[in-house]
Formats: sequence, structure tokens, C-alpha cells
Amino acid sequence: MKFDSTKPIYLQIIDIIFELILEKKWIEESRIPAIRELALELEVNPNTIAKAYNECVDFGIIYNKRGIGYFLDKDARKKILELKKKEFIENEIPQLIKKLNILNISLNDFFNELQKNTNSNGE
Repeated sequence: MKFDSTKPIYLQIIDIIFELILEKKWIEESRIPAIRELALELEVNPNTIAKAYNECVDFGIIYNKRGIGYFLDKDARKKILELKKKEFIENEIPQLIKKLNILNISLNDFFNELQKNTNSNGE
């Protein structure tokens, strides 16, 4: 698998895990792949997967049943959505506002374009 060289691999793996959960490819309260299994699948060192899993444990997204494996928390999806929303509000919105100001784009113009794009996508 190709990884972005500007971001630590374990963080990219966390992003992959979050995406799998949000897309419901990994189901809450179900067992997830073992560290070695996912390491083989993603072609990375098992220690990298272990680091990603440990972060997910710290977030309360997954938990380990000793001797059985890792499982998704019953509220994993909800917790990820909360984390991602917070990250978006704290990181993405300030960057967007900065770009709008640099490009001298008013909020009215921005919202009009947003509305056009939303309507054209059938939403």
C-alpha cells in the first residue's frame, strides 16, 4: 500500500481504520483483524499496526480481549464522528477562513457556491 511521506504511517492507518468503521465495513462490537493480519494486508511492520491500535484503544474506539483479539466498541462510529467533527472545526475551518480572506471571497459568495454545489450533487 502507498502511504503519504508527509504524515506518520500509523496515523494514516488510524485514518484507514476510521474510514472502515464510518463506511460500516467494520461493524461495531465485532472482532477486527489481528495486528499481524492487518500488517500483512497493509504491508507494514506489525509494530506500526500495534501503535495505531493502541491509539484507537486510547480513543475508546477499540478494546482488546486478552487472548481473543481486538474488537470495536459499541459506540465506535459515534466516537469517531465526534473526533472528526472536532478536528474539522479546529483545523479545517480556520484554514478555510484564511483562504477565503486571502482570496477576498466573501462568506456570501462562498455560501452561494456551496449551495450550487450541494444542489447540483442531488443532495
